[in-house]
Amino acid sequence: MAELKEARVPDIGGSKDVPVIELLVKVGDAVKKDQGLVTLESDKATMEVPAPFAGIVRELKLKVGDEVAEGALVAMIEAIDATTTAAVAAPVAEKPAAPISAPATAPAVPAPVVVSAAASATPANVSSGTRSPPVAFAADGLMPDKVPYASPSVRVFARELGVDLAQLSGSERGGRISKEDVQNFVKKVIAGGAATSAGNGGGLNLLPWPQVDFAKFGAIELQPLSRIKKISGANLHRNWVSIPHVTQFNEADITEMEAFRKKLGEEQKDVKVTPLVFLIKAVVAALKKYPQFNASLDGDNLVLKKYFHIGIAVDTPDGLVVPVLRDCESKGLFELSSELAAISARAREKKLGPAEMQGGCFSISSLGGIGGTAFTPIINAPEVAILGVSKSLTKPVWNGSEFAPRLMLPLSLSYDHRVIDGAAAARFTAYLAQVLGDLRRLLV
Repeated sequence: MAELKEARVPDIGGSKDVPVIELLVKVGDAVKKDQGLVTLESDKATMEVPAPFAGIVRELKLKVGDEVAEGALVAMIEAIDATTTAAVAAPVAEKPAAPISAPATAPAVPAPVVVSAAASATPANVSSGTRSPPVAFAADGLMPDKVPYASPSVRVFARELGVDLAQLSGSERGGRISKEDVQNFVKKVIAGGAATSAGNGGGLNLLPWPQVDFAKFGAIELQPLSRIKKISGANLHRNWVSIPHVTQFNEADITEMEAFRKKLGEEQKDVKVTPLVFLIKAVVAALKKYPQFNASLDGDNLVLKKYFHIGIAVDTPDGLVVPVLRDCESKGLFELSSELAAISARAREKKLGPAEMQGGCFSISSLGGIGGTAFTPIINAPEVAILGVSKSLTKPVWNGSEFAPRLMLPLSLSYDHRVIDGAAAARFTAYLAQVLGDLRRLLV
């Protein structure tokens, strides 16, 4: 057996009766030079006693709760060369993470962790040898009353797993967070039993909203948000941060469609036929051809709907509402026109019932009567796509022999990239443009 050497408590600033709060190694463990052996905690700081040389721990002279001073014997270590230590320590280094059943799912745990300055100075070799992820520092989080109560080794352990210690409650004396507390938190997150910062603003770690006294810069007027804007604003924010939005843009040649619409208006003066009803029928045709757009996510399943209820965004004095026209596949242009006019009027008069805004499969937001060339509509969860329509514009279009004036309608399709990829979105908008350009396709 190689020579046994003593590892003792180094200079700790004259402190006496400092309690041992954590054992970082056990008998038989291979340690590297400067690797932590035990953690001490005085009234002023938490510190680790490092191994003065590489070797194998043959005997631990301390236990949790013991009180020590400078020079106290910590362990007896069989000194060996660094090469041998590294070879022996390789499997040992993975032991701290063993109790966690699924470490590969660590990205589901809150992302960056805010730690104290003491943790950032902890030697990297306390960990399993892998580099810790970058640390995000916030001034408020460094104040003494805001720093989570945990030892440096626990901070490093939590940082490697992406755990925000501020979310944990310590089970040790005085509320100190232990390694077991971190492991239990990770297990709960994996099992879906713990809230993470990803559920709070999508884990964005945003700065607080600025508080400004606007009145000191000039005259102001306070105008309370309407109830509709409060509700829709919260829904829109949730949808925007929770759904990976991508928007596909295209144009549809509606020259013939618009001529046909005007002719219908001349023949049927009792009902106003708007371009929107043609869009509804074209969208239904596209949803039938590409059913993944007529769907909703439910956990790991995609719910494909066999009905075609289309939500129509209606601009009201109090904000945006989205009533739903049902069974659009079985209704003609005149019936849809009458229903659209009636439900839009009820929306502006605040007479819509809750049932009239539920059950939508796909939404259309039309700004064609106002203006604009394109925009990015926000998906109306739990739907997976929404169509934005801007103002049509006459453009010169090459027909093979010459440029001819054509009425072009801008289309903006926002889709949930978890369900729909870019190629499918391009096909959807291309088919939609074909249908709008040749209404005979609605009969196919």
